[in-house]
Amino acid sequence: MKMIHAIRISLAMTIATSLLRLDAAPRFRPQDVDNEIQIGYGLAIADVDGDGKSDILLADKNQIVWYQNPSWKKYVIAENLTERDHVCIAAQDIDGDGMAEIAVGAGWNPGDTEKSGSVHYLEAPSDRTKRWTPISLHHEPTVHRMHWVKNWRDEWELLVLPLHGRGNKGGKGAGVKLLAYQVPENPRDQWTTRLINDDLHVTHNFDPGQWDSDGASELLIGGKEGVFVSNWVDGEMRLRMIGDDQGGGAGEVRKGALGDDAEFVAAIEPIHGQSVVIYTPKGGAAKEPWKRVVIDDTLNDGHALACGDLSGIGRDQVVVGWRAMRGNGPVGIKLFTPNATGDAWEVSVVDQDTMACEDLKLADLNDDGRLDIIAAGRKTKNVKIYWNEGP
Repeated sequence: MKMIHAIRISLAMTIATSLLRLDAAPRFRPQDVDNEIQIGYGLAIADVDGDGKSDILLADKNQIVWYQNPSWKKYVIAENLTERDHVCIAAQDIDGDGMAEIAVGAGWNPGDTEKSGSVHYLEAPSDRTKRWTPISLHHEPTVHRMHWVKNWRDEWELLVLPLHGRGNKGGKGAGVKLLAYQVPENPRDQWTTRLINDDLHVTHNFDPGQWDSDGASELLIGGKEGVFVSNWVDGEMRLRMIGDDQGGGAGEVRKGALGDDAEFVAAIEPIHGQSVVIYTPKGGAAKEPWKRVVIDDTLNDGHALACGDLSGIGRDQVVVGWRAMRGNGPVGIKLFTPNATGDAWEVSVVDQDTMACEDLKLADLNDDGRLDIIAAGRKTKNVKIYWNEGP
């Protein structure tokens, strides 16, 4: 009887553990939004038309477009801003009217560190389904990523991060100029720029986040030299390394949380790399690198990353996409769910071989309280929504 009782207890514990794991991983229902894009360099999520619903925006090779929620009808905002490809987009309601302001980067040529790149503010027409008017702004070469970010004065600025420094050769030479653009009252007037930082030499992506309680956004920056976090000191943004270049540098970086007081940083290493890496604070000296743990090393050209609580468990999961530009291997999206302490991660497959993921975002598109996944595929030439249907 004791043995039977022990078997029942063991079986009950196994079932409970299985249920906990199943509860932690949501089911996703894929929906095709567009199967005829060219590259799908960058996504943004914002309310474009002021109807209170989050729309999808895409910087494609030759077009800037948006898809209207909930029909997902496609509207072209602008086309062929430069001879070279469009490469990034930022969308945010910065003036409080309920409708997004949009900026884009184009002129993409990573091999030209002298003359490539462009930055454009897109002025909206009264009917936002029509073409918008591009306003060209100052730019540094190899413009690559941009975000609207709140500064220490609680003002929106457009932050633009190139891939290389001007004239930089092989990752050496001038540093990458991360610039902040101040928006004039009339966007057709001169925009002033302010140098945020130029300490790094090859940067791939950055992520605004709230680390302190002062209201300003800090930045995570990933590049060839490692993972860095910034903070504002007397109006200046200063960098602190949290992960060195032992993984060959970082391509994608995002902030995550294990609860109210526990944070982590997720990264894809190296640039266009194979590893999903989690950094957690060690404590001790402020300049000491964080603890680095590789939770997956099987990506083929990892290029998309997001953190958010898709499962409603009170701690963030990590969503990762890869595009397999080198070779003909499988592509897809995975979701990694941490245990309560973040020292073990369960993996589940969101997409298997239908999404060569160039970029992805998380947003609650249907207001059901659950974060959905929105992804753009390069080789697969598609935009998809993965509707979060819960556990």
